[in-house]
Amino acid sequence: MEYKFIDLFAGIGGFRMGFESQGFKCVFSSEIDEHAKEIYKLNFGDTPFGDITKLDENQVPNHDILLAGFPCQPFSIAGEKKGFCDTRGTMFFEIERIIRAKKPRVVVLENVKHFKNHDKGRTLKTVLFSLENLGYTVSWEVLNAKDFGVAQNRERTIIVASNNGIKFDFSSLHKQEPVFIKDILEENGDFEYLDKSEYTIIDNPKVQKSGLIFIGYRNKKIRTKGVRENTIHLSRVHKQPNRIYDSNGTHPTLSSQESSGRYFIYHNGRVRKLTLKECFNLMGFPDDFKLIGSKAKLYNRIGNSIVVPLVQEIAKEVKKQILNKEQMLNQKRTVYKEMSLFDYDIDYSCDKTVKYGT
Repeated sequence: MEYKFIDLFAGIGGFRMGFESQGFKCVFSSEIDEHAKEIYKLNFGDTPFGDITKLDENQVPNHDILLAGFPCQPFSIAGEKKGFCDTRGTMFFEIERIIRAKKPRVVVLENVKHFKNHDKGRTLKTVLFSLENLGYTVSWEVLNAKDFGVAQNRERTIIVASNNGIKFDFSSLHKQEPVFIKDILEENGDFEYLDKSEYTIIDNPKVQKSGLIFIGYRNKKIRTKGVRENTIHLSRVHKQPNRIYDSNGTHPTLSSQESSGRYFIYHNGRVRKLTLKECFNLMGFPDDFKLIGSKAKLYNRIGNSIVVPLVQEIAKEVKKQILNKEQMLNQKRTVYKEMSLFDYDIDYSCDKTVKYGT
């Protein structure tokens, strides 16, 4: 059976790519950023609808799964009752009205790691309450991309909801052995190396719990006013673009705010920037994924995307745990119903009910 999905806040199509790889079919997409829409069309052949607030929810095609990596926004507290929040005026409200109109069987939402703590936890609670109020069974988890075959420490809040009473089990997701920066690097290219005078390599770097190996920093001009004696180097490394990571470890989260691509690694005894292609590798995009636009815009796009292999694993388990299980339950109900219809043979001549097998 072919299951259909819609792709909201689609970006450059990471969600779509992950679900299509598992046999799902996209029937609608929406994205407001013009550059992202260009990349989306270049790779998938269709242009996403623009401003979702202008979308008539009743015109959205019927679908089985709703996907959305929506912006993190606070909800306003409505009335005197503590904990009740109003979703109107937020992007989640746009998702909510589509769910209410189209009633998809499954909803998969993605947001940043700290979404669970946003606005003192009220934002997450409001989303969960809203989905439950619409008749969905909801579960959520913070997942790390590094557990799904990419060399990036990227934690994201994932919410999965179903309207058939089946609770998604995140513990069933298949996690992979670690992949390191050195595994995703290009062998040849126009690499931007730093001169040895431009950076400092520290002694005895340690592998962090996240898999990162902070090995040095760029010798950039820094603020010295108010800095304690012998701690100037700490001020240098406070900013992520100044840090250097060993290629034998994982990479920190790619940022949507980093338009210059200042991601520096220490590899084969030299320090260089990651290439744009390598940044896309860190997100699990395939080699044939097409790019268009300036480097600055592309760095913004990749920092805003979702990790494809992570989505693939979620898609596989959504099909297995929820959709296929629902289909099996429906088949059992049909068989039971047919059996119950023919369980008794009525002998109208003597007005006596005779049960088969007697």
